Amino acid sequence: MAEIDGFGAAIILFIILTLVVGVLSGRLIKQSGKRLIVAGKSLPLAMVGTMLAAQAVDGNSSLGNVALVFEFGFWAGAVVPIGLGVCLLITATFYAKPLNKMQMITLPDFYYRRYGNAAEGISGVLMIISFTVLVAGNLAASGFILEIVFGIDFFWGILFSALVVVAYTCAGGLFASAYTNLFQVYLAIAAFWVGFLYFAGGFADAPWAVIYANAPPEFLDLSGLFDIGNGALINWGAILALGLGDIVALDFMERVFASKNPKTARRGAYMGGALTLFTVVPTSMLGIVALYYLPGDTDPGFALPLLSTMHMPFAVGAAILMGVIGASMSTASGGLLAISSVVSRNLVTRIIRRRWLGKPGTSDQSLLWMTRVTLFPMIVAGTTLGYLVPNPGVYLVLAFDIMFAGAFAPLTLGLFWKKANMPAAVASLLIASFLRLSFFFTMPAEWAGLDTMIPPVVSFVVFITVALATQNRYPGKARHDVRDYVPPEEDVIAGEDLRHFREDFMSSGLEGVPQDSGGDDGEGAGGKDGGAKGVGNAPGGVPNAGA
Repeated sequence: MAEIDGFGAAIILFIILTLVVGVLSGRLIKQSGKRLIVAGKSLPLAMVGTMLAAQAVDGNSSLGNVALVFEFGFWAGAVVPIGLGVCLLITATFYAKPLNKMQMITLPDFYYRRYGNAAEGISGVLMIISFTVLVAGNLAASGFILEIVFGIDFFWGILFSALVVVAYTCAGGLFASAYTNLFQVYLAIAAFWVGFLYFAGGFADAPWAVIYANAPPEFLDLSGLFDIGNGALINWGAILALGLGDIVALDFMERVFASKNPKTARRGAYMGGALTLFTVVPTSMLGIVALYYLPGDTDPGFALPLLSTMHMPFAVGAAILMGVIGASMSTASGGLLAISSVVSRNLVTRIIRRRWLGKPGTSDQSLLWMTRVTLFPMIVAGTTLGYLVPNPGVYLVLAFDIMFAGAFAPLTLGLFWKKANMPAAVASLLIASFLRLSFFFTMPAEWAGLDTMIPPVVSFVVFITVALATQNRYPGKARHDVRDYVPPEEDVIAGEDLRHFREDFMSSGLEGVPQDSGGDDGEGAGGKDGGAKGVGNAPGGVPNAGA
């Protein structure tokens, strides 16, 4: 281990501050699972916008961005913050208000309410897999920084990062993210800009014109967007995967759900998107700067840490390293909490406990306990993957490629199309995800990028085709109005979100819902959550659609 210098001291103090603030925020949990996962749905605009930006400005869009630019050119890295920023703007425009209004705790709650247990389970598993990859990438980014600064083995760097993340996540949950993000993300954004302007403003030992001219022309021109030979398909695939696929991101939606009202959710997503896009130029151009100062055989993952410690003023370099560490830990914490809540709430409580074992729903305190326990196997999985395959720049695109392929169409059509139904959602989730997996092994390298673009299109085609073909047996309108239904808090906590949906819906005077439609995997709201069971093909009823 190297002697602790100024950079090391700065990072140690920053990590201690993050840990203390995160742990102290645990006092706000008040023995409540809902407060741990979505902060009691109480967060104001400033916190929501800051937290969404913090999830986007992470180790992948900073450390990974610089690494991709250093290796492949400007657009290869810039697509990461561009895609994430666009995603938040689209989320704000179309998704934030209706989803916040539904009073959900996790994103798979939507698939359950709209389609039933089968879609909830499939989407939940896909999200757990993709976010484990995301957590791994951000832990790896933190591990790289600690390896460079302290001269320790990467194993100890990523292990230490994981211990810090799990400690303050377990203590404070989403409140820990809310309060630590207030100083983490703004430090990171300011540091990236100051670092870039140090070189672009002529304060470094080489003129900006010389640094800029050193990069190959194809690294800076628009060929990265229009020339297939220069990675245009891959870059557009990344923009689409992040810009649309990240709409079904657990951590983003967790913050949308935590907003105190729908208007705050929308404005917060706009704020987060704007802050994310504000980082595109400085982070990406630092990759171009690294091309001038670092040897060509430098490990791309080390480009930003080496540039910060060897070629910037101490204050600027230290701020960048602290910003990357903070951003990476913040996103790892958010992802860790999100996947743990899906396991505890959607898989264990609702599917295993209620659906399979027939036991009653859990209490708020039980949800808290289960989520905290689940954090530990999830952090082990993320740390192991991050150590074995430490490549943070690719993690983000890979993680949301999976979700973009299968889960985006059911979410979008479930919100905005009355004929969306359970068979369509299940078919779309399974077929498109399998197609994306098969492309990983069969798509020629020269067509890389199409493997991202084709499966979501197939997903929409499959969804619409199956929905239209099965309307008589599974009428989509039977559950379309769950988007306007706000269940009692005690039903949400217990995992019985639709317990009173049928009676409340019918008492509202709306028509079109079969009187006895039911089943957790059917299109009615009966069964375990809605009162009456489905009654075969009896008048006014539709058959159950069990898993």
